[in-house]
Amino acid sequence: MEKVWLKQYPEGVPAEVKTDLYPSLVALVEESFRKYRDLPAYKFMGRTVTFGQVDDASRALAAYLQGLGLARGDRVALMMPNVPQYPVAVAAVLRAGFVVVNVNPLYTPRELEHQLKDSGAKAIVILENFAATLQKVFDAVPTKKVVVAAMGDMLGLIKGAIVNHVVRNVKKMVPAYDIPGAVRFKDALSQGRRKALTEPKVGPDDIAVLQYTGGTTGVSKGAILLHRNLVANVLQAEAWYQPALKKIPPGEQIVTICALPLYHIFGFNTNMMLSMRMGGCNILIPNARDFPATLKELSQHKFHSFPAVSTLFNALANHPDFDKVDWSHLKISVGGGMAVQQATARLWLEKTGCPICEGYGLSETSPSATCNPVDSTAYSGNIGLPMPSTELKLLDDEGHEAPPGVPGEIAIRGPQVMAGYWQRPDETAKVMTADGFFRTGDIGTVDERGYFKIVDRKKDMILVSGFNVYPNEVEDVITQMPGVLECAAVGVPDEKAGEAVKVVIVKKDPAITEADVRAFCEANLTGYKRPKLVEFRTDLPKTPVGKILRRELRG
Repeated sequence: MEKVWLKQYPEGVPAEVKTDLYPSLVALVEESFRKYRDLPAYKFMGRTVTFGQVDDASRALAAYLQGLGLARGDRVALMMPNVPQYPVAVAAVLRAGFVVVNVNPLYTPRELEHQLKDSGAKAIVILENFAATLQKVFDAVPTKKVVVAAMGDMLGLIKGAIVNHVVRNVKKMVPAYDIPGAVRFKDALSQGRRKALTEPKVGPDDIAVLQYTGGTTGVSKGAILLHRNLVANVLQAEAWYQPALKKIPPGEQIVTICALPLYHIFGFNTNMMLSMRMGGCNILIPNARDFPATLKELSQHKFHSFPAVSTLFNALANHPDFDKVDWSHLKISVGGGMAVQQATARLWLEKTGCPICEGYGLSETSPSATCNPVDSTAYSGNIGLPMPSTELKLLDDEGHEAPPGVPGEIAIRGPQVMAGYWQRPDETAKVMTADGFFRTGDIGTVDERGYFKIVDRKKDMILVSGFNVYPNEVEDVITQMPGVLECAAVGVPDEKAGEAVKVVIVKKDPAITEADVRAFCEANLTGYKRPKLVEFRTDLPKTPVGKILRRELRG
């Protein structure tokens, strides 16, 4: 396909980005630690953490991790929400020559066990709030080196102690746990400060991150993101954002709201790594779903950039405290992770004067693949143009390019595309074409200007507030419940989350109730994967071969 989209690029955005500016993410972060040493990197609960402090703490933690006897390329899991210890741990793992395995802290024991076993993670840095989950699977996983962080670890002696007391004793957010040999985050740092860090030569083709995703089948798989994939996507995003960034007064530090979870690839690269590259400051929001607390935090800052999912934009714009925040400095609102609703986009623009600029990407593309121009003034309803150095094409079922005007499966080629799925050559082969395009499973169209739009999903994936939910996984869990004969999970439209999970169940035991199903799901599925709607039927619609017709259950 001819790159017609390049004609639509805003002035100053290059067609290609020099993606080999850094040999690795390590080189990128270490340059930032030197260049921006005294600038704030993170603000959290009224406390500022500078680039220099992240440098020193991550160097100490890296030396500590090396001292545990891990080999180069070993995987280290990180299971934390947006707290300053998370970016410290990321920098530490990468600087020590290891691989980051991002883990959703809300995972159930079953989900955590799968990811730790699959990745072979030897060590984990975990917030104490979630340590009880780890304890339940500790004997079954290879992850025997455990560093436990507490919410207040980087807030200074007095404030840190107060925060930890409130979290543990007042809000009772830390269930009791007992993990043999677990070391406190602060103790790991002080031990690491007494050790020398051996600086391994980390190159572009080394693995930086295993980012777990359902892929196309529903079994959670690790997308292998190399150092060069993530570096490329940071530089692509920086080039794309230029027209908006130029509106920030010269000499003013760019401040970004970090409401996206950093363990999600969107937050990881768009918030943490992009700000690292630009010397920007992130305002860490530990729980964006606490809307009053989020708006209260925002009201204390002047900020320029706000990447988020449509559901968060919508919830904030409709909240009574919205006007207590000064939105006048906001220059860029990036919507990703799920489709941005037109009503949300309209309301956000009306209330902030800053349009939501919708983009598109996946864990497999580090994540950004397309985005609307950041100087757009109106909602377009499409996912925008391919980023610099990125090609998109639409494929038919045979893998040939779809003719103009005909919908096809979106396929992406560029320096940000993953190296494959961790230890799953069969799954990798299903999604990668011979000429290096990644098949997304999303059906799209493209107009004569090169703007792409998603019209449907080839796979049955459900997108809940930007998180992938695979029906296979939900069905697999529910069919293990005693008394369930069979079940099917589908996505249904949901005003708040974009889509919600609906399950249709055929009972084996007539006594089971909706409450039983919900309790079982609570024990085995993280919040966003749990069904919002539970329906019982006497049978499920099927093809002649016996395959469940999910599409007939969506109504």
